[in-house]
Amino acid sequence: MTTARAASWRSYSPAAFWRRRLSPFRTRRLLQAHLLVLAVCAAVGVSALLVSCRQVLDGTEAVASREASAVQGLAAARLAVLRAYEEADDLDDREARDLDDREARGLDDRDDLTLVGVAGLGETYRAQLSAADQGLSRIADRTDQDLGTVNGLLASYSNSINLGTAMYRDRPLMRQQKLEEAHSLLTRPDVGLVPRLDELRRIQMRHAEATATMGWLQRGGWWLAELALAALALTLLSALFVLRDRCGRDWTPYLLVAFALTVLLAVVPLLTMFSAQDDLDGAVGDLQQITLVSRQSCDGPSLRSCSVDALAEAQQTVTEKSEDIRRQLADETWTDRVYQGTLTGGLLVVVLPVVGLGLRLDSDYGRRP
Repeated sequence: MTTARAASWRSYSPAAFWRRRLSPFRTRRLLQAHLLVLAVCAAVGVSALLVSCRQVLDGTEAVASREASAVQGLAAARLAVLRAYEEADDLDDREARDLDDREARGLDDRDDLTLVGVAGLGETYRAQLSAADQGLSRIADRTDQDLGTVNGLLASYSNSINLGTAMYRDRPLMRQQKLEEAHSLLTRPDVGLVPRLDELRRIQMRHAEATATMGWLQRGGWWLAELALAALALTLLSALFVLRDRCGRDWTPYLLVAFALTVLLAVVPLLTMFSAQDDLDGAVGDLQQITLVSRQSCDGPSLRSCSVDALAEAQQTVTEKSEDIRRQLADETWTDRVYQGTLTGGLLVVVLPVVGLGLRLDSDYGRRP
C-alpha cells in the first residue's frame, strides 16, 4: 500500500506533471526558451518597478517642496489678513472708548490716549500684515499661479489699515472710513483679498491632491511589475528544474541568487513605496484639515463673525499641522535607499539569469547548431 501511494505520488506530483509537459521539447530548445522568457520578464518587471517607485518618490518630493508649502502658506495668509483687520478694529474700538472716557472727564490730551494702543495692538496688526506679505513672497517660488493681483490687493489693504490706525488715529470719522475701505478690500465678493486667496488655495489643493493620488495608470504599473516578477520567479524555478532533471546539474548559483533577488524585489519596494504613499495620503488629509480650520475660524459672506481669539487659535492649529506634514514627508532617506537597492537588484536580476543559462548552453552545447 505504501509502495502504491509512493508510485501514485511520483506519477501525479508537480515535478512529474511538469516533466510530462516539457517532454516533447529538446533540452537545448528548452534552455533557449527559458533564457528568452527570463530576459523579457526581467526587463519588463524591473522597468515597471523602477518607474512606479520613481513616481511615488517624485510625488512625495513635489508635495513636500511645493504643493504643501503653497497650501499652508495661502491658509496662513488668509488667517493673517483677517486677524490684522480684527486687531486694527479692536484698536479702533479701544481708542474710541478712551476718547469718550477722556471727553467725559474733560481731558483733551488725544495724542497720549493712543500711545498704549499703537504700541500694543498696533504692533500686532502690523506683525500680521508682515506675516501675510512674507508668506505670499515664499509661495511665489512654489506655485505656477499668478500672485500679482493678490499682492496688489494686500498692499492696498495694508495701506488702508495703516492710514486708519496711525495717520488718522485722532480723527474718528476718517479712521472709520479707512477701516471700512480695508474691510471692503478684504471681503468684496469674488474680487476681494480673501475670496482671491480662497480661489488660489482651492486650485493649489487640487494640484496637491492630483500629485499625491495614485491613479489607475500608476496602479497598473505596479500590477505589471508584480505580475512580471511573478512570471520571472516561476520561470527561474522551471529553469532550475530543467537543469536538474535534464542536465543532471545541482542548483545553479546564478539562478538561485536571481530567484532570491526576485522575491525581494517583489516584496520590499512594494511595501516601502505603499508606506510612503500612505504618508502622502495622510499629508493631503492634513492639508484638507488646514483648509477647513482656516475657513471655519472666520467664514460667511461678510466675514464679520471673526474673533481675534478664534483666529489666533486657528493660526496655532495651522502651524502645528504644518509641522506634522513636514515631519511626515521629510524623512526620505529610507525610501531613497530602497530605490537605489531596487535599481541595483534589478540590474542583477536581468544579468544573472542570462549569464547562468548562457554559460550552461555554451558549456554543454558550444557552437553546435
